[in-house]
Amino acid sequence: MAAGKGTRMKSRLPKVLHRLAGRPLLQHVIDSVSLLQVRRVVVITGNGAQQVEEAVKAWAAGGPDMVFVRQEPQLGTGHAVQQAAPALPDDGTTLILNGDVPLIGAMTLQRLVEQSAGRRLALLTIDMADPTGYGRVLRDGDTVRAIVEHKDASEEQRRIREVYTGFMAVPNAQLKRWLAGLTNTNAQGEYYLTDIVGLAVQDGAEVAAVKAPDQVEVDGVNSPVQLAQLERAFQLRQAQGLMEAGVRLADPARFDLRGRLECGQDVEIDVNCVFEGDVSLGEGARIGAHCVIANAGIGAGAVIHPFTHIDGERAGVRVGNGALVGPFARLRPGAELGPEVHIGNFVEVKNSILARGAKANHLAYLGDATVGERVNYGAGSITANYDGANKHRTVIEDDVHIGSNCVLVAPVTVGRGGTVGGGSTITKSTPPGVLSVARGKQATISSWQRPKKAPK
Repeated sequence: MAAGKGTRMKSRLPKVLHRLAGRPLLQHVIDSVSLLQVRRVVVITGNGAQQVEEAVKAWAAGGPDMVFVRQEPQLGTGHAVQQAAPALPDDGTTLILNGDVPLIGAMTLQRLVEQSAGRRLALLTIDMADPTGYGRVLRDGDTVRAIVEHKDASEEQRRIREVYTGFMAVPNAQLKRWLAGLTNTNAQGEYYLTDIVGLAVQDGAEVAAVKAPDQVEVDGVNSPVQLAQLERAFQLRQAQGLMEAGVRLADPARFDLRGRLECGQDVEIDVNCVFEGDVSLGEGARIGAHCVIANAGIGAGAVIHPFTHIDGERAGVRVGNGALVGPFARLRPGAELGPEVHIGNFVEVKNSILARGAKANHLAYLGDATVGERVNYGAGSITANYDGANKHRTVIEDDVHIGSNCVLVAPVTVGRGGTVGGGSTITKSTPPGVLSVARGKQATISSWQRPKKAPK
């Protein structure tokens, strides 16, 4: 169910598209469901329907069959599922989920489906210290008899701590029959999905309850405060998993993973680092404080110094074993650093390959370049790779020394073992082993005097 307005979010963006750990809330839910190898996912939209549907289509391609139905107007959870009923086959079991409860686990959902077993109404419940706002589970001994919504509950019923989480598994044939019997005679004038529990009991059907293993799995998002709280809970859970696998985090409370992170042995990560997309850190890699790393592979023993930004986007970034990067460096898509490469402060590398031992230590730009082994690339030097219409490549062969403040105007090749004098603009390829200088001749004017301010 993804039709709600989410008015407490105070946002034009539909609630289920707000992001947690870098992904929309609804995407988290659908990703968990996809692990169950379901036949079909029916997404019930309403508020911002077109925006939600387009977003789902963009990131759900290649997954289960996706069907969209709209709930207009929104008349309650039961009314929402009524809109989906025509899209449900008569056989099988329907798993009903909420698009704003992002951290539900696939194993928990599997337990719920197994408990239904194609013949029971199975509810996911949990005991809460403060159950305010949740539907209470009414039992006769151990047998579930009904769910009463908070606004309709008596004072005695509100003292019940076991609540319905919003997740259930129901055999399709019975679900369709019970949905047809829903009414809106309640405090909110809505069609409550939870009323099917009472209808099931009247039919003599068995109702089972499965307890959720962790409240974070069933916590929903209704406000920016709740979203932030759930973000931190989720990040702490990820951090704990990494530390249990041997990763050394300086402070698990100051760590953000918004994708997938694979770590070798003896990896160290300092505070306030953000990892996005697919990132791998080789054995003994060290990540300094305040780094942002997305879609990159960092080799064994590499050191990423503080405040470095690495973003591979689709092309990816590769950092070789024992390389040193930063501080304040930027690696863009297509950057490939070989073993023991040094990229220093305020150096930017884009779509370039640097071979073993190459160094660009200060204030430099390498774009669309192939750099050989042991090259030393001077401070303030750049590859001028763009002519206003097309990108061109610069080739710097092994053992070249590029002086400070040079401009290499692509396409150009600097021959093996060559040297480019500081301040040169190189527009033609140079032979191996030579010194190339291309700058204006220095002049000394002895009679020159510095201008002076006129007296007031």
